Amino acid sequence: MQHSSIVGGSTAKRVINCPGSVALVAKMPPKPSSKYADEGTLLHNVIAEIVMSGQSSEHYLGTEYEGQTLTQELIDNKLNPALRALDEIDPKQEMEIEAETSVNFGDLLPGVFGSTDLIGRLGNRAVVLDWKFGDGVAVEVEENEQLMFYAAAAMRTPSAQWAFEGVTEIEMVIVQPPAVKRWVTTPARIAEFELQLVQAVKMSEKKTAPLRSGDHCRWCAAKPVCPQMTGAVERALQTTIDALDPPTIATYLKNADMLEQWITDLRALALQLLESGAKLPDYKLVAKRAIRSWTDEDKAKVALFAFGLTESEVLETSVISPAKAEKALKKRKQALPDGLVVAISSGNTLASADDPRPEVMLLGKQLAKAMEKLQ
Repeated sequence: MQHSSIVGGSTAKRVINCPGSVALVAKMPPKPSSKYADEGTLLHNVIAEIVMSGQSSEHYLGTEYEGQTLTQELIDNKLNPALRALDEIDPKQEMEIEAETSVNFGDLLPGVFGSTDLIGRLGNRAVVLDWKFGDGVAVEVEENEQLMFYAAAAMRTPSAQWAFEGVTEIEMVIVQPPAVKRWVTTPARIAEFELQLVQAVKMSEKKTAPLRSGDHCRWCAAKPVCPQMTGAVERALQTTIDALDPPTIATYLKNADMLEQWITDLRALALQLLESGAKLPDYKLVAKRAIRSWTDEDKAKVALFAFGLTESEVLETSVISPAKAEKALKKRKQALPDGLVVAISSGNTLASADDPRPEVMLLGKQLAKAMEKLQ
């Protein structure tokens, strides 16, 4: 699955909002893959084959990619829920589909290309679908730049135009098991997006291309060296926390997540440089704390019993957690009975005002509300 180094589906939002990031990212060392990324690629490869071949998920059990293996757990929790989403979109199985289609912008944006997970056609509606197998960040579908990138590129790719010619609607779909998110837009909106993208790419070629911070910075490889980020850090370091008033605190908090991610990315970049043989002033590589384990548990038990330890001292037993129990019961299509589990919060935490969780009512607020009702 190849994507353009200039701008691709996953980087379209960043490039549109921050054209200057293209030059910065080009100077960064390649980011090493992770087991989560390799697992995602494995799932993408397999589901593309399933969609086009009609084979069952179990047919691919044991398939490997970069050290990752397709297990029954991945089939049950990722692949099958994702495939069921197709039935929701196309219950009568009337949609023409094509998986893993290479798309590009031709002469409009030379060197800009990508690969769609799935495109389809159902009557006067084109469908652009993207599988998301990560468990971390929930991806929203409305005005999703990645999907609009794929739609715009597909509309200019001769081998993909069959799905878009003469349509009046384009449906974008994000399948992030178990969630299925759908948004219907028009060819006119995709044309508007394409114009934005072209302007941003042209701007990125200039030395004066602007750098702008925002939520698009989250996955930017250049974040550790970006002047927008380093400047924000310097300003934060020069700020006296005790002197901040509530409105200023709220303003800083909006940037806190981004700064925390910047620190994480900075540490990762430093580690990557040191492991590649580069020198970093005042820092060095050391081995992580070693975790001790038995070389042979059976021999260890014999030795410990020989020392006079009792079975209860040597062997630990406990009931599995509710989460593990639910996972095990899910495979049997069963659920925990009511009243068997209690959820007790370990305390309070900070969240933005639009967080869906209810606000914790402190005693002072509770009394104030009670007084309001009495008046």
